[in-house]
Parts: sequence; C-alpha cells; structure tokens
Amino acid sequence: DRDNALVNLLKAKCQLEVKEAEDKESIGPGHVYLAPSDHHLLVEADRTLALSVDELVLYSRPSIDVLFESAADAFGPRLAGVVLTGANEDGAQGLRAIHAAGGLALIESPLTAYAPTMPAAALAACAQARALTIDALQSHFLELAEG
Repeated sequence: DRDNALVNLLKAKCQLEVKEAEDKESIGPGHVYLAPSDHHLLVEADRTLALSVDELVLYSRPSIDVLFESAADAFGPRLAGVVLTGANEDGAQGLRAIHAAGGLALIESPLTAYAPTMPAAALAACAQARALTIDALQSHFLELAEG
C-alpha cells in the first residue's frame, strides 16, 4: 500500500530507522516516524506518540500543524522544525509554535522550493525562521549534529 511504499522508500535512502508510528509508542533516538494514513500524529508530554482521527486541519489528516504544535509543547527549545516544499499552508502555525517554545525554525527557501506555497506561508507566519536552500539545510543539520 501507499504508506508502506513511503516507509520503504525512506528506508532505502536513510541511515535511520524508518517506521509508521503506533499509538502510545515511545519515541526512540535515531528513528523516523511517519503518520499512518488518515491519522494525526501527536507527541505527548511523556515523549510517546499518539494517533488521532480528530477533524481535518486545512483539509489534511495527518496535519503538520498538529504534529508541530504538540512537539513544541513536549520538547520546547530542544526541537527543530522544518517546513519544506508543499502546496498548502499546513505547517505554518506549527512552525510558529516551535519558535515560540524556543525551538529552531527552518524553512526551505520559497525561491528554490518546487512548490513554494507551504514554505512561503511558514515564513509569513514565522518571520524569525531561517529560509535556506535544500543544500544549506543539509549542511546546517550536519553542523548541528557535529556540534
């Protein structure tokens, strides 16, 4: 199915463990969790994951805003959020929540994004975010990992 195809694609391209998130699962280091189809993914205060079928947000479920806002509450200044290319405004309010909680807010530059709507909306909602090209984002994360 489509969800497993994305998990398998990312597993082939990533050195981290990639999996579909399960309700009440503990967050493990070095893991990438994907929201199951038609479920919001949230981070709980006890650093576990939760799944929800609450209402759509900006016509989406899963919603980036739901994930980012819950992660900002759980991790505060220890969180980095990145909004990449996309064709709607999902993620903009969540990135603002990450910044307000003291986290790092990054955006793929709308000037170089394949679909600039999402990063442009995030930049409008969170003017303090750093807009970088994909290559610069990669370099920035490598520097953070080394430092």
